[in-house]
Amino acid sequence: MRATVLGGGSWGTALATQLARVGHDTVMWDRNPERCEHINAHHQNPRYLKGVDLPESLKASADLEGAVSRAELLVPVVPSHALRGVLERAAPHLSVDALVGCATKGIEDGSLKTMHEVLTEIVPGAEERVSMLYGPSFALEVAKGLPTAVVVAGPDATAHASAEAFHGPQFRCYHTEDTIGVCLGGSLKNVMAIACGVSDGVGLGSNARAGIITRGLAEVTRLAVAEGAHFTRDLVNDPANILTTVEFAARLEGLRDLGLEVEVLDEPALEALGMRALLGVGLQAPVFVEAHAKAAREDAPIETKSARPRADEIELHMVRSREARARLRVHLGERQGLDGVV
Repeated sequence: MRATVLGGGSWGTALATQLARVGHDTVMWDRNPERCEHINAHHQNPRYLKGVDLPESLKASADLEGAVSRAELLVPVVPSHALRGVLERAAPHLSVDALVGCATKGIEDGSLKTMHEVLTEIVPGAEERVSMLYGPSFALEVAKGLPTAVVVAGPDATAHASAEAFHGPQFRCYHTEDTIGVCLGGSLKNVMAIACGVSDGVGLGSNARAGIITRGLAEVTRLAVAEGAHFTRDLVNDPANILTTVEFAARLEGLRDLGLEVEVLDEPALEALGMRALLGVGLQAPVFVEAHAKAAREDAPIETKSARPRADEIELHMVRSREARARLRVHLGERQGLDGVV
């Protein structure tokens, strides 16, 4: 299959890597020509997922028209605020037979539409050719080929085709028709993630975090059901609903990202690192772990730095002492098993 991924960020690079890894003829579109040249020459993304070797068969291109027109499967993975603009430029060049498997999460600014709703407004015949691929997942682990399970939401035939395209020995896709539940669960969990980060940052404790997650699940469920998401408790006769109903999609799919990220930075981890973190959208756990691991390898102090340029008000107060970094090595080695990181 000829697959095109729109977006050369961490998640786009990881999904393009997965598609190429399982044998598809894959092109990743990125708006930066210099980055595309680097990827094609060195088989690494110089900005995202540094140090991860990309398949030699994966090609990068800054030519949007050429990348889209060749696609039998189009996978948009651009930021939510950019999705509409990119799709409006891409849609005229998309084959009428091409499937679209969107992996962009979020709610559009202004319109408050889900990414699926944005797609249905722009892509002709979207109701029968569009599916949504959501987590729970970390891009770095997908790129490294570590075991991952995701959910693909959409009409049966379309979602199955998209899921089959990504499917591999270490990457499993589970299908649901509950597009609304998946889109809202996968997006609104970030609100709970922010709240958990603020709570942890000001030292409100595990009870407060548990309360935010528990009540947040209930609120996300009520909102999503009101918007038309599926809801059932019949898990015996329909066990697939563990991933497909909004109650469990929120808990195990949309909000499992929250559970993974909070777990990395739980109280023992913070104690072992001698720090407290105020976390932002997505809870910057991978950034946090990578920065500390780098300092541990180089035995050098880490200055306080922002987790992301676009969220420079959210700072991670890094460990500076050699003793703390030694505890970091032991703690991450025992608890996270991060091969090759520390």
